[in-house]
Amino acid sequence: MKLKKELLAYLVSGGITTGVNYCLYTALLYLNLPWLSSNSIAWAGAVLAAYLLNRRWVFHSENSVRTEMASFVGARFLTLLTENALLWLSIDTLGIAPVPAKLLVSIVTVMGNYILCKYGIFKKEVSCHE
Repeated sequence: MKLKKELLAYLVSGGITTGVNYCLYTALLYLNLPWLSSNSIAWAGAVLAAYLLNRRWVFHSENSVRTEMASFVGARFLTLLTENALLWLSIDTLGIAPVPAKLLVSIVTVMGNYILCKYGIFKKEVSCHE
């Protein structure tokens, strides 16, 4: 039951984060920024939203904010690199338009982000008394 509630909260917060990401990405593309710049800037906005939502609402973390946020940004940076590589493959190599390419690539990054958060960043710290 707890896992279902956590997964539902993650999906809702992920929807909000994805909305932030796509709105920024699309707006920046509309302003004629290259897809790589647009994606990287949109990533920064989405990471901030995702951290706040994941920390409080999904994983209910009480860990150190400084350490946890550094881990969160570092892990998300890995998914940014993966996403940019997959976008390059999709857009520049396969000729898919930037917005549909981002939709396809997001499937991989959303799953990767959940695994990194659940088992790495927001894992419960074990105290010596347990």
